[in-house]
Amino acid sequence: MPTVADMRGLTDRVVIVTGAGGGIGGATAQRFAEEGAVVGVLDRDAATAEATAASIVAGGGQAIAVRCDITDLDVVLASIANVEAEFGPIDVLVNNAGWDIFKPFLQTVPDEWRKLIDINLVGVLNMHYAVLPGMVERGYGRVVNVASDAARVGSSGEAVYAACKAGITGLTKTLAREHSKHGITLNVVCPGPTDTSLFASVLEGAANPEKLKAAFERSVPLGRIGRPDDLPGVICFLSSDDAAFITGQTISVSGGLTMAG
Repeated sequence: MPTVADMRGLTDRVVIVTGAGGGIGGATAQRFAEEGAVVGVLDRDAATAEATAASIVAGGGQAIAVRCDITDLDVVLASIANVEAEFGPIDVLVNNAGWDIFKPFLQTVPDEWRKLIDINLVGVLNMHYAVLPGMVERGYGRVVNVASDAARVGSSGEAVYAACKAGITGLTKTLAREHSKHGITLNVVCPGPTDTSLFASVLEGAANPEKLKAAFERSVPLGRIGRPDDLPGVICFLSSDDAAFITGQTISVSGGLTMAG
């Protein structure tokens, strides 16, 4: 790493990935580096961000780790400035960071709603607000927002999370319309159940975690839970010149769990 690029237009692009300390975000940051991009690795956990960035650099890529709480706009602005001071203006934004709890809505409390909304929706608003002005000024940008199939079809025990992810989809489509004239594309990727620390925390909250995991596996036509490495390909594609005529779209990566047209 880096290798010969598979997708056009990613070499030397400056990319930010939130929640890149592990899981889907970490795998995505690694893939961008393999495609020749330089990567700002953002995560609220500084140690995991450093680990991802160090792995990229050890493989011959370029990356910088930045501790970032996406719920705080001032911190977000400072984080963007940090990456730009190192690598230059941001070309690609991947909003991947998220958090969830797994319980029926009537068993949740308002403090949990606020945390879910702050991380899964307000944090995404903050990132757009910080990065889009520079993209508009330069007349170029790619944004990929990682939502969830819970937003498309609902998911028992994830009401507020699903609402936030549906909000991201609506936001993305609206901003895609508003900024098409600025050479910016915005698209959504919706993972199905994926084997990440977030999914592990969901299982921990279940009465019978193994039974729940087996039920998820049976429900997926391809017969397994998703893996973090299942997502970077489509995220990088939507960020590349190969996807220059794609905007305002929602793509599920769920092993066929959802097949909405």
